Order: sequence, then structure tokens, then C-alpha cells
Amino acid sequence: MRVFAKIRLPPIFLGFFKSLSNKEHRQRFLLRVRVYYEDTDALGVAYHATYLKFMERARTEWLRSLGYEQHSLRDHHGLGFTVHSLSLDFLKAARLDDLLEVSVALTRRGGASLNFEQAVRRVSDGALCCRGLVKVACVAADTLKPSPLPQQLLAEIADVR
Repeated sequence: MRVFAKIRLPPIFLGFFKSLSNKEHRQRFLLRVRVYYEDTDALGVAYHATYLKFMERARTEWLRSLGYEQHSLRDHHGLGFTVHSLSLDFLKAARLDDLLEVSVALTRRGGASLNFEQAVRRVSDGALCCRGLVKVACVAADTLKPSPLPQQLLAEIADVR
């Protein structure tokens, strides 16, 4: 029984991802995002919670790039991911219209959790705007109790301990 359905990305998404080898791809993933008006405060500076949204998108796209959809996890297998803990450092301001690169690096996998290092850099000058450590837990959708990571996903990321 397949745990996830493999997907093929539409060509429109391919420009958003930086090309990496398969092993690098599992260990480090890059997603470009732009700061829109809705992401900023009255000064045109990216609001602190915006970085959390960008990091969430990057983790979701990392998973999708491996061929897995979160809705399939939930709808067909009763599983989902939730943030267990996170730590962020805000270093430089991102501003309206900045193009940013959000990185995802899987640093550890447990039986029911994944640890990531993430960073948000401004593309124009490479400035590190925000960095964070994020631990996500795999949970049963109905009880929100920890649940083992699917074996098929574990096989995809086997080179990370």
C-alpha cells in the first residue's frame, strides 16, 4: 500500500526551485518568494510572522518536491505534520518587493519527527534576514497524538539521521 501519491510538478513551479542533486535535494531545498504588501507592516518591512509563513511554505514545497502531498497524508492516511518547537533569529529586515530565498535543510529524523534548519536570504545582496530551527511532529489527524513517519517517506530521507 502506498502511503503517498507521487505527483508531478506543473512547469510553472519549476522556476521557483533551485536545481540540486537528489542527495542535496533531500538535505537542502531552496524556494524563492517575494515580499508582498500583505506581508509588511506600516513601514514596508516584512512582519515577523511572515518569516514563519515563508518557512512553512518552503517545508511544504520540500515535501512536495519529494513527490508527496500533505492533503493525501491527511485524507487517505489520517496523518499530518504540526510544529512542535521553533527558534528564530531575526537579523536583517526584508522589505516590500524583496525577492527572498528560503532554505530548508533536514538535519535529523526521528520515528515521528523531523528537524530542520531554515534560513531566509535576500537574493539581491545575499543578506541573511532570518534563520531558524524547526521541529515538526507527525501526528494522527483525529487525535493529534504522535504517529510514526510513513515508511515510504523515511526511505526517501534515509541518508539523514
